[in-house]
Amino acid sequence: MLQVEMSASMRTATGKGAMRQLRMKGKTPAVVYGGGAAALSLEMDTKVLMQQLLEIYRENAVVTLKIDGDKDRHVLVGEVQTDPVRDTLIHADFCEIDLQKVRRFDVPVVFTGVAKGVDLGGEMFIEHNSVTLEGLPLDIPDQCSLDVTDLRIGDHLTFANISLPPSLKLISKADTVCVKVGKKINI
Repeated sequence: MLQVEMSASMRTATGKGAMRQLRMKGKTPAVVYGGGAAALSLEMDTKVLMQQLLEIYRENAVVTLKIDGDKDRHVLVGEVQTDPVRDTLIHADFCEIDLQKVRRFDVPVVFTGVAKGVDLGGEMFIEHNSVTLEGLPLDIPDQCSLDVTDLRIGDHLTFANISLPPSLKLISKADTVCVKVGKKINI
């Protein structure tokens, strides 16, 4: 799983006007939920935060928040609010997690190679491009890969064909077809 560090500062001001002033200074308000404690209000540099969020967009990533005057926290990106007109950051939510606790994650499946059936005039159909796995957050892979090279027309691969380390558990149904090669349909 991707690991990223972000820096933040504690925030005491609340309310609409104070948040507007904060954004005018180039800061984005943020909140950390979870961990059995009250929500923690933060402020982060907007330019740096936007760049880091773009790097981990749609990825499973554990973020280590380096908070001035507080302990480091391991979080997942929750919700990110943006202005629909200007496309600027308005607010970010983070969910604190325990790295020693098992969690479920959706992991993208990447198909490698060219299927033999495609070379023979067939067409490859991707039924599912992500799989649900359970394990410790840092054990979860960035992606799972399936080699489709040996697929002929009429063949398929299921989630059971994905090789996983023993520390991970497959939550998606193992017999679910994720990719198949069929005859090309001409309309």
